[in-house]
Amino acid sequence: MGVVKSLLNLGLGALIMTKEKAEEVVNELVKKGEVGQEEGKELINELIEKGAKSKKEIEDQIEEKVKGVVEKLDLSTKKDMEELKSEIEELKKQLNKKE
Repeated sequence: MGVVKSLLNLGLGALIMTKEKAEEVVNELVKKGEVGQEEGKELINELIEKGAKSKKEIEDQIEEKVKGVVEKLDLSTKKDMEELKSEIEELKKQLNKKE
């Protein structure tokens, strides 16, 4: 299982985000005799899990960066625009009542 740990330590799990790709890599290791069938199944699950975790971490980091850029640039958010639309609609209603 030394090869398995080496792969995980190298961050291969972060690069593999699909079950098919994980199976492909592990099946190649099984063919070469570097891991057994049962180890291969465990490795596939580990790679998929690590890949999903890494993907989530990257998405969270990107989201935070984008929020920071939006704040720095003082751009309007979707929420800001929705609030403005609501206020405009309310003002329209009030104007229509006065007419």
